Amino acid sequence: MIDTAAFLADLDTLRKIGEYKTGVHRPTFSPQDMESRHWLAARMAEVGLEPTIDGIGNVFGRHTGPGPHVLAGSHIESQNYAGWLDGALGVISALALARAGLPVDVCAYCDEEWHFGAGFIGSRSLIGRLSEEEIDASVGTFTGQPLREALEQAGLAGKPRIVIDPARYKGAFEMHIEQGTQLENAGLRVGVVTGIVGIRNYVIEVEGKQDHTGGTTMAERKDALVGAMRILHAIDMEFPRVCGERSVWTAGKLVLDPNAPHIIPGHATINFSFRDIDNAVMDRMAAALERIVQEHNRRDRCPATLQLTARSEPALSDPAMLAALTSAAGELAPGAWQAMPSGAIHDSQHLARVMPVAMLFTPSIGGISHHWTEDTKREDLELGMRVLHEGVSRFLAA
Repeated sequence: MIDTAAFLADLDTLRKIGEYKTGVHRPTFSPQDMESRHWLAARMAEVGLEPTIDGIGNVFGRHTGPGPHVLAGSHIESQNYAGWLDGALGVISALALARAGLPVDVCAYCDEEWHFGAGFIGSRSLIGRLSEEEIDASVGTFTGQPLREALEQAGLAGKPRIVIDPARYKGAFEMHIEQGTQLENAGLRVGVVTGIVGIRNYVIEVEGKQDHTGGTTMAERKDALVGAMRILHAIDMEFPRVCGERSVWTAGKLVLDPNAPHIIPGHATINFSFRDIDNAVMDRMAAALERIVQEHNRRDRCPATLQLTARSEPALSDPAMLAALTSAAGELAPGAWQAMPSGAIHDSQHLARVMPVAMLFTPSIGGISHHWTEDTKREDLELGMRVLHEGVSRFLAA
């Protein structure tokens, strides 16, 4: 039987490390983050796992008994001044599976929250997809601190990095808060994740002419900001015609040069991305974006360039793992669950490169995440834990 009381108690204890209002502040490799990693390693030992904190910060608890094995976990660092469940739920639920006696290796994958470099350094390192050269080149997203320096300050420099053998595992499970409103709005308590969306990231550069706001007539102006606004307006007009049901797109960052109140912007940089679970849909959106920029350049006095800067592929849940979670949800949460894609990206997306994966969602109150008010009802946490335990048990027995 799964011990949901111990599961909740561990969550409550972990949230005290780096506590901030009702959330936590545990940026990667901060003193609070490292305290939480050592705390987790001690809990792993208590439930019979062999714990290791490796050279990139992964906290790995190895099951010492016979298989077949599964891998389970998530991350325990947080966004800045953020929520107490994002990531932590997946790690503590994995610990609960091990406490219940299942043949589970538990891992807290380091830096899912992108505090350093290209993010996901823990899960990518674990599957052998993080080079020493990338570590050398990586710096803090918010601090600019070199990753090597941060590893040394955290006491991790020189430690070996664990690389797993995918053949050890039937699959990898991850429980997570939804970070959206789909479950809550539908009055549901469990989400069985069908897959994790892919993402395509772009940089759009708009070239204008820097000039004086008073002395330059409107007819003479080449305002890069106005050009950027026209492109973004065209995207919002065209994308609904080509997107999928759950597609999303975001202009997350707009940088003007110079960014001054009495100077016409001479240059604008837009960081733009879109997400969907279907590559064919994203191909349509990519083609539409290229047409928009091409048409802009035909008409506008401020030319634009478009560059694809990063691309991650959708990761579909393994059918057998999905079936096990679905049958468990149907039995333990009848009429209170649904199948759904994940609009956020997770470590499981990287693990899917080498092994089958599946995820389970619990509702987020108000859909809030990446903020200290993030929360989930305790009864929903317990139900999700029971469904995960039953689903993993059925998958291992199949």
